[in-house]
Amino acid sequence: MAKMPIGISYFPKVIKEGYYFVDKTKFIAQLIDNHAGVTLYARPRRFGKTLGMSMIDSFFNIEQKDEVKTLFEGTYIASAGDEYMSQAGTKPVISLSLKDIKEDTFPDMLKRFGRLLAVLYMQHHTASEQEGLLEPERAYFQRIEWQKADKDDLQDALRNLVDLLARRYRRPVLLLLDEYDAPIQYAWEKGYYDQAISFLRNFLSAAFKDNPNLDFALVTGVLRIAKESIFSGLNNFKVSTVVSGGFADAFGFTREEVQKMAADLHREEKLPEIAAWYDGYDFQGVEIYNPWSVISYFDNHAKAAPYWVNTSGNEILTRLLADVDEIREQELQNLLDGGHVTAPIQESVVYPDIGKNKGDLYTILLLTGYLNCVGVHDDDDMIFYDMAIPNHEIRSIYRREILNKLTGKTGISILFDMAEAMEKGQTSRFAAHLKRIILESVSIYDAAKPESFYHGFMLGLTVWLEKKYLVRSNKESGYGRFDLALIPRKDNLPGIIMEFKAVKTVEELPDAAQKALQQITDKAYATELHQTGVQTVWTYGIAFSGKHVEVAS
Repeated sequence: MAKMPIGISYFPKVIKEGYYFVDKTKFIAQLIDNHAGVTLYARPRRFGKTLGMSMIDSFFNIEQKDEVKTLFEGTYIASAGDEYMSQAGTKPVISLSLKDIKEDTFPDMLKRFGRLLAVLYMQHHTASEQEGLLEPERAYFQRIEWQKADKDDLQDALRNLVDLLARRYRRPVLLLLDEYDAPIQYAWEKGYYDQAISFLRNFLSAAFKDNPNLDFALVTGVLRIAKESIFSGLNNFKVSTVVSGGFADAFGFTREEVQKMAADLHREEKLPEIAAWYDGYDFQGVEIYNPWSVISYFDNHAKAAPYWVNTSGNEILTRLLADVDEIREQELQNLLDGGHVTAPIQESVVYPDIGKNKGDLYTILLLTGYLNCVGVHDDDDMIFYDMAIPNHEIRSIYRREILNKLTGKTGISILFDMAEAMEKGQTSRFAAHLKRIILESVSIYDAAKPESFYHGFMLGLTVWLEKKYLVRSNKESGYGRFDLALIPRKDNLPGIIMEFKAVKTVEELPDAAQKALQQITDKAYATELHQTGVQTVWTYGIAFSGKHVEVAS
């Protein structure tokens, strides 16, 4: 079986060492036919952006022209005609990745930039040895190489290298910048966003804006940072995202590519399972599979698992989920039930505004691969997107992230014990686990909220049971609407109904729990469960007061 390029994003290594390569060289032809001055490709993490940039570097780089024929033999671009292959090995190329700039403070970020740019300058050291270079230019080059540069030097470093390389080769430069937003997100997380965005705005604008020595530039990232924040003043600037901007199949695997891969690896019988787990994305009308997960699947002997979940942190998702209100809790539950949510999407992200607008949650979930667009419609000059969870893998990520948010330091394992007690009618054990979770996971500010908070909290604690139960909230049954019901998917499981009350004092808890339990009986909330054939139904009246809880069954 062919080797899978897990974690290998250097194109020459993939080809020379015989790793399986999904031919994405059509992207090169598309660039030759139609490229803007600067194009930003915003795609979810681990969707092949870095390998794609390395492939483009290998094709165009004038310093690697002797290897082009060997590296691209048998690919789409090699058979596309002389008009394309004549472009191979014709451009000076600068390739820079910011993915590893993840520092806790702004001074440390500048030091990391200094080290990164020193390596870049050493890679192009011959540019400092060309004839006609002025002494101040040589001195500047040495300051960068020797890591003696100050902030002003660093801000101009990319532009100056472009200019020097263009003079050396007497032709404009192709600039490839990978993961441009990694330091921005990290700065936002660590609290020095304003300093970082100011530096990066100057760093990028100097290289991109009105630069006659720039042939064109390709930039990749996860999010599209608002142009006003970082790319202000740039003309001929184009953006390609999961919902607009062309180049839809440049990153990620298409259905045809996955089918060919399965045939090459003699695993065609696995295609339905691959689709269920890793398909489901719609990038501008093109069906796309998660490439990292597909190659991980084959690398692990066709074993389905959530491979994408552990590839990097989900800080934005975690922070957004931390601010979810009761309505968003219900919407997230609807997503886990296989439904969709509808929201206006603003593709450009301004980090300081994240969390102020509840639509930001769905914008970021869509752009980062946690949701997929299943429909678009206009309403009063606004564009609304219908979004759903794309596949089994992402569904498992939701369950894990939501549970992590709700259980905190208590840990997820306690939920298994709590669920077992709940299913067996072991009231005191169920109550003990619930008390511990609330004590360690709910803040005093959350606990001061009304019953709706506890309702959302309990809903979140049961979403992971969806494989065993249909989780229903506020649904009509009997003579009213129950708060929460678990309807078993299997005949050997009991049904469960919960009714919640919130009271002001601890002394009121026992009576409130009994009233909640009696309401289940008086309102005949078990009617729907009995109509579906459920024989055993456990009913729980649960009362809350701050961080205290009482359970009656």
